[in-house]
Amino acid sequence: MKFIIAIIKPFKLDEVREALGSIGIAGMTVSEVKGFGRQKGQTEIYRGAEYSTNMLPKVKLEIAVGDDLAEQVVEAITKAASTDSIGDGKIFVLDLATATRIRTGETGDTAL
Repeated sequence: MKFIIAIIKPFKLDEVREALGSIGIAGMTVSEVKGFGRQKGQTEIYRGAEYSTNMLPKVKLEIAVGDDLAEQVVEAITKAASTDSIGDGKIFVLDLATATRIRTGETGDTAL
C-alpha cells in the first residue's frame, strides 16, 4: 500500500478530485494549509488578485491506495493540478505499513 500526500493550489482541487474519481479513487482527506517553496514569497495571482507573501495558501491531499493504483494517482494529480507556473505543488509517495477500518476491523488493502 502507498500513502500519497499532494500539496496543490486551492483552485485546482475540483479538477484533481474529478481526475481521481475517474480512476476509481473514492476517498481522500483534504486540508487547507499554508507554506512556501522555491517561490519564497514571489508575487503570485490568487483568485484574480496579485499579492506577495511569505506563506501561500495551499491544499493538502492525503490518499491511501494499493500499490497497483499509486502510479495512476500521481499521474492524475500531476496532470490535473498543473498550471505550468511556479508554486504548482509537490507529490510525496510513502510506503504504508498497515490500514485498519475502524467500523469492521478490516485490515490491509480491504480497509481502503
